[in-house]
Amino acid sequence: MPFTFSKNERLHEFRLIRALFSSGHTFSIPPLKVTWMKSEAQSGSSDRVLISVPKAIHRKSTERNLLKRRIREAYRINKSMLSDEGPASISDLCFCITYTSKEILTYKAIQDKIILLLRRLKEECEKDF
Repeated sequence: MPFTFSKNERLHEFRLIRALFSSGHTFSIPPLKVTWMKSEAQSGSSDRVLISVPKAIHRKSTERNLLKRRIREAYRINKSMLSDEGPASISDLCFCITYTSKEILTYKAIQDKIILLLRRLKEECEKDF
């Protein structure tokens, strides 16, 4: 799997985002919170992700952008963990990663949390589907 993060991997459709937050499952690995759902039939079989850093927590746009870049890069490098062969086929997931801490973590700390998050997301998906 290439280490890319193209537009078709980004969650940007309003109806999917609304459905995600209204009927999605949630878990937290501080400082990250994940809301996910199995999406309806999409074109292609890629997972779609939305990365959010609330303005209420980080007022400065430079801080929000820094955190989003770090989360996006950590996800881009480790996203293959979701598609590894396993007992259940995980595809067509929609999920949102929300940063919930006031502290700005280093890239290494965020990457460690993303790895834990992806492992847990894969377990949750295999358990539910």
